[in-house]
Amino acid sequence: MKTHCTKWLAGGLLGCVALLAQAQLSIEITGSGANRLPLAIADFGGERIVAQALTSVVRSDLERSGQFQLIDTAGAVLDENSVPSYGDWKGRGADALAAGSMSATPDGHYETRFRLHDTLKQTAIAGQALAHTSSQIRMTGHRIADAIYEKLTGERGIFSTRIAYVVKSAGRYELQIADADGNGAQAALASREPIISPAWSPDGGKLAYVSFEAKKPIVYVHDLATGRRHVAANFKGSNSAPAWSPDGKKLAVVLTKDGASQIYLVNVDGSGVTRIATSPGIDTEPRFSPDGEFIYFTSDRGGSPQIYRLPAAGGTAQRVTFEGSYNVTPRLSPDGKSMAFVTRDSGRFRVAVMDLATRQTQTLTDTAKDESPSFAPNGRMVLFATEVGGRGVLAAVSIDGRVKQRLSVQAADVREPAWAPFSK
Repeated sequence: MKTHCTKWLAGGLLGCVALLAQAQLSIEITGSGANRLPLAIADFGGERIVAQALTSVVRSDLERSGQFQLIDTAGAVLDENSVPSYGDWKGRGADALAAGSMSATPDGHYETRFRLHDTLKQTAIAGQALAHTSSQIRMTGHRIADAIYEKLTGERGIFSTRIAYVVKSAGRYELQIADADGNGAQAALASREPIISPAWSPDGGKLAYVSFEAKKPIVYVHDLATGRRHVAANFKGSNSAPAWSPDGKKLAVVLTKDGASQIYLVNVDGSGVTRIATSPGIDTEPRFSPDGEFIYFTSDRGGSPQIYRLPAAGGTAQRVTFEGSYNVTPRLSPDGKSMAFVTRDSGRFRVAVMDLATRQTQTLTDTAKDESPSFAPNGRMVLFATEVGGRGVLAAVSIDGRVKQRLSVQAADVREPAWAPFSK
């Protein structure tokens, strides 16, 4: 089935090349949430330059979450042992205050400590000490932001997670991995052939993806720690759309080896291929439910592209989407209660989310060429690809549609995003 995104892949199968120059995603906040909690993050104590760098990461993470209104600290420096003047901070409008310090250790590393205060109850409510190297300052900031976010919202933070995506520049393709804020980008694969459909393993240690480097679509599994990879599906015809089973032992893939595009299961090592559905139409874009019981997929078996689900062990498919004539690319939330997908509305392709219990659907975006939605591992945000000014960018939107962000690489197309799970 050809969708609105296939034109990006047309032509240009040119052969392998050296790595592109590293390109960082830049992030822009385009919408913020309502009822944000007022939070002050004082400058951390310690060596000024490195402490400010870490403080900046913490502030940026929490601000772009859309859950917090950052209060101006006017350059106040407080460490984790400082006794804050709760009345003063409450008077500035802060309901919570974070403070901390970074200090060098005898082995040449650092130790960062922080404490979170409730200014209304006038007490410390959280604290932590983290050992790290100078190269781990940003990650340490992300972890502190995660801890603050979880304490104040009751939900696990996602700032220390990673995203994968494909960058296309001058006919070259890179599969890149970056922090959730777009920093620290590294290339897992570079090619002059298209790379599509990256999918994270449940433990976050591997990526399955489709590469055209052999002049046809082949599914690979790539171990990120070792850099080694192997072929998981290379049958006659097309091999595409890999999706991991929740136990990490199998992939659902779309193959044309027996004719039209149909869904098969295959062991991660490429053995044991089994067809699990038979359809007179085209079945594609499979995704397991988090409990492993069902596979959701896109099919035109009813005449127009719609989303269906079938038991992972095989059986009868049930239609899931009924509103509109075009609904594709199902992606299940980590708790299995919601489904993000792309719907066509008045000729515009937008990301929507469905409550699977009530079947109520909400369109989350106001763009026109959205594709490849991917839930954050806490289910709070959806990452997706879209076009702005004729160029591919990544964007993220909260599940209530209020918080919006845009991530882009200068002078390049960015597509095919996938948000990694929490680290095991």
